[in-house]
Amino acid sequence: MKSSEDAGQWSIGEVAERFGIATHVLRHWESVGLLHPAREGGSRRRYEKSDVYAVAMILRAKEAGFGLDDIRETFDTDDPVRRTAILGRHRDALARRIARAQASLALIDCALDCDHDDIASCPHFHAAIEAQIGALAPL
Repeated sequence: MKSSEDAGQWSIGEVAERFGIATHVLRHWESVGLLHPAREGGSRRRYEKSDVYAVAMILRAKEAGFGLDDIRETFDTDDPVRRTAILGRHRDALARRIARAQASLALIDCALDCDHDDIASCPHFHAAIEAQIGALAPL
């Protein structure tokens, strides 16, 4: 007997388990127009390979900071110029978030490498903080 995966179709539970998400998340994404699984007998959702691919893309886009509206807009547009603009806008925002995270990591590394008993009194740590304030949030 063939499993649903052998047939290239998966139930909502199988897809949810594969990605470690709740089934209600997949239902929500369907309700907002991000997913369009086939219906078996008119009721049971059957996810095909393209649906599973879409779930992976949605999850990756969410990790990159896309909202569901932006994901839908990216999926729905047939205009490559518009899609490129959307992706470019999010790429720039992601690059800024990465830069802030790297600056935070550098500050934590500085604190961990500090020889002082209390980093609050370390001139090197204070200099690192001042450098970050100047780089990230001009006063």
